[in-house]
Parts: sequence; C-alpha cells; structure tokens
Amino acid sequence: MKRFRRNPDENDPVTNLDPDGEGLFLRDQERKFSVVLQDPPSDGVLESGQDVRSFDVLESSKEERVLEVKPQKGPDNDYAPSVEARKDELLSGLLAVGHHERSCVSRYQSVLYRKELLHKPSPHLISRLRSYEALHKRCGPYTESYNKTLEMLKTKHHLESTDCNYLVWISFSGLGNRILTLASAFLYALLTNRVLLVDPGADMVDLFCEPFPEVSWFLPPDFPLKSQFNSFDQKSPHCYGRILKNSTFANSSRLISSSFVYLHLVHDYDDQDKLFFCDEDQTSLQKVPWLIMKTDNYFVPSLFLMPSFEQELSNLFPRKETVFHFLGRYLFHPTNPVWGLITRYYHAYLAKADERIGIQIRVFDTGTGPFQHVLDQIIACALKEDLLPKVSREKPIINQSQKSKAVLITSLSAGYFERVRDLYWEHPTVTGEVISVYQPSHEEYQQTEKRFHNRKAWAEMYLLSLTDVLVTSSWSTFGYVAQSLGGLKPWILYKPENQSAPDPACHRAMSMEPCFHAPPFYDCKAKRGIDTGALVPHVRHCEDMSWGLKLVDNESEL
Repeated sequence: MKRFRRNPDENDPVTNLDPDGEGLFLRDQERKFSVVLQDPPSDGVLESGQDVRSFDVLESSKEERVLEVKPQKGPDNDYAPSVEARKDELLSGLLAVGHHERSCVSRYQSVLYRKELLHKPSPHLISRLRSYEALHKRCGPYTESYNKTLEMLKTKHHLESTDCNYLVWISFSGLGNRILTLASAFLYALLTNRVLLVDPGADMVDLFCEPFPEVSWFLPPDFPLKSQFNSFDQKSPHCYGRILKNSTFANSSRLISSSFVYLHLVHDYDDQDKLFFCDEDQTSLQKVPWLIMKTDNYFVPSLFLMPSFEQELSNLFPRKETVFHFLGRYLFHPTNPVWGLITRYYHAYLAKADERIGIQIRVFDTGTGPFQHVLDQIIACALKEDLLPKVSREKPIINQSQKSKAVLITSLSAGYFERVRDLYWEHPTVTGEVISVYQPSHEEYQQTEKRFHNRKAWAEMYLLSLTDVLVTSSWSTFGYVAQSLGGLKPWILYKPENQSAPDPACHRAMSMEPCFHAPPFYDCKAKRGIDTGALVPHVRHCEDMSWGLKLVDNESEL
C-alpha cells in the first residue's frame, strides 16, 4: 500500500496555522488545494438549512473550524488516491456501508495513510459485525424495544424476558483507558448479544464518529440512571460483587430479579467482582436487561479463558493478537476536527520521509524533567535496535544519502524532543541519513478534563499508529492504543528503577495486543487461586507488567 509521498514543505510560506491550530489560511493562490474549514457534525444529521460546500476558504466559528485537504487528481500529483486504495476503504469488509462520507472523513480516508492490512478480518467476524449492526438498529436509543426495556428501570424489576438486553459503558478514566475499555465492552456485548450504549461523558462525541449505521451508540441524556454513574462503586446495592456477598443469593438458584446490575471492573475490584469472569456467573447475568459497566481495564484476555466464549472467540479471531487491531479500526474513527489535526500534521512533517519512527514517552518519576536517565534509555534503545543511526562527533560533514527518517515524539514534556532534535541537528549521522525530529504538543501534565487536550491526545495516538516502527513506554495505555491500531509490535522501554537507565534499554513486544493490567488469578471450577498466565498458549504475562495478561499467537498453531 503506497502512502502519501508529497506534502507542502514545512518551511514553505504557503500555509500558516492560526494561533490555536484549528484553522489554516491559504497564502499562495498558485497551490491547487480545495479547503473546507467547516465540516458537518461527525456522523450527525445536518441542521435544518445547513449548506456544506467546498470553497477555497469557508469561514465558520473558531471552535469548529477544521481543514480537509481534498486531493486534486492529476498525472503529477501523488496525493490522488489510487484505485487500489479506494477499493479497500472498507478494510476488507470490516467496515459497514451506509455512512455519509462527509460526516466522518476519517472512516474512508484512513486507508490512504496506512499500509495494507497484514491480516484480514475473518468471515465470521464480518458476519457477526453485520448481525450486531442489525441488532443495534432494531434496539438502539428511542426504538420501540429500547423504550419498552427502559420501562423496567422505572419499575426496578423485570418479570419477563426482553427482546433486547443492554450493556451501558460508563465514561471513566483517561483517554487511553477509555479506548481500550470501550473495545473490551463491545467484544463482551458481541459475545452476549447485548446492545452497547456509550456514556458520552465530557468529550466522547467530540472525539469519535458513530461506528454503527443509522442509529447512535451514545446513551440518551435522559437515561434514568445517568445521574448515578459517578456514585456507582463496590458499595452500591446493585453492584454484582456486593450481590454475591449476600448469603441468600449465594445459596439460591443465583437468579437476579433486579432490572439492572452494576459491574465494577475497575483496578481496585475485589474477589467477588472478579467472578464476572466465571461461566456460572455469566449465566446469572444473562437475563438481566441492563448491565452498567465501569472499568479502566482492557479485560479481553480473561474473556479468552472462559470456556463458554472459547469457540466463538476462536472463530472471530483466528489470530489472537488481532483483537484490538480489528475492533479498534472498526470502532474508533476520529471526528472531522481531530482528523484535521492528524492529516495536517502528517502532510506537514511526516509524509515525505522514507521511514517514520514513533517514540512514545511516559515518565512515572516524580519531579521536574526531562530526566537524563530516560533520555539515555531512549537513545540506547534506538541505537541498539538500529532504529536510528549513530552520529559522528569528529567529522563535521558526511556525504548525505538519499534516505530520510522522520521521528515523531509524543510526551507531556518538550525536553526529550529538544535533546533528540539537537543531537541530530548538531552532528551528522555516520550513515549519511537525514533525521528530522518532531513533537506535535507538550502539555506538561495530563488535562483529561479539557476538550482540546484530549483532541490532541487522540490525534497523537493516531499519528503514532501511522509510523513504520514504534517505541513505547511500559505500562502506557497511550502506547497500547497506538501499537494496536497500527498493527505494530513495538520496542517497549523497560520501566526505569532508582532513576537509572535499564540495560538492556528495551525489548520487542510479543504481539501488538494491549496488556490487561489487573487480571483475576482464579480457577472458577476448582474455586482456588491459579496462574491465569499459564493456562493456555495464547494468554501470557505481559512484557512490561509481569502480573498482567496479553494475547499472543502460538505460531505452531497457525
């Protein structure tokens, strides 16, 4: 799959970003760009009378301006999408038809920025996704079935079976965690024939397009339990773990008469909460109309250890390490404002390079950085694994080769970017390669409550996923999202101890799957503790967290 190769030169005065980075003004009328600075709401219905057209420049409110550079086809224009690329814009059947292209440009353009899929989605996965979309259309918000099932929440009891059962995902934790947990929740909904409804939180609508045709996945604002979401915890009367502690329930037929159950799957969950991952308990939950889930864990690996789901998961994902890769590409499409951030940066800084290298830096040390030991570790990893060339400190000039590498660094601090950039500016490389180093933002500290902060964070995860090779930090869900979306097996930086650079500095990941940081260690049948990372070949302990679990492929079985 050929990627874009031409882009405006970063030093060319043809373009100039406005101070907040959301708009772009044309300054050279000789360039043949068609620019849209206002896009329709992502996967939304256009407001009455709204006219969306493509002009050279179309002004809109400052907050909603976004650039879409529309390629002009021509014999000398490498921007023009190839016929082959457009043929696979639905990712070999992974994505559904029926969406309005202008409402979510990324859904159709992302294929132009990525390599061809190394693995194809299984026919069974494609079939199940189409079946789920039909279910969601029949049972989604404000449908007859939804309204009927909603009445049970008001009576607080359910006395009859329902046409549609639901899983409500509560928006919780940082953006990387939310993306991973939402994919986990969707897979669980797929396995249990539930309709997934997403709490929009403060910014989910702003960041992600609607993934399902015709009916929204966002929970309506008038949902009766919405005001209680923040207060749900292990002490809540409807918490499943607390229900299990009730001796009457434990000794009964384990039938739940309540219309909803709260599932507490946060990292601090206890042994009773973790029984969610036992088949017997899934039977108890099966007929509850409403399950309300709060989690900050990518719990997919434990689903693969449940006998009742084993065969279906094997049919859905013959290659185990592709779970989030496919679900992420299916579910998470940047909205038009975020896609503008991604594509503008890609064309300005990354498109012309022969190779793109992503370095994602997450520092857990307290104090003011940058830290020398972290910088030393990054450089040691990049040099040892031949990701970047060494520099020559003796010869001021070395004949330049034709190869160029663009390094994309993401970090809350600007210090690491500046040191790496200066290293390759002040010294030539021994190979003659030209190294350019970029960092989209440096927010200094995590600001999850700010909308534009999370826009940038989502854009940077996505940009990292467009690189050719990737270096990530241990324990970072930010890095997990990038590697899995991009289908990359990253080099993982070991977590430093005692403020010293580890030796070796990094190691290659076993698979592109994220790590489940807080898995249960329990044998449901024997009712005793067990090492769940040693039960099956395709669920192992994570490279960066010895007690975590992740999916891998046993090559001998493929």
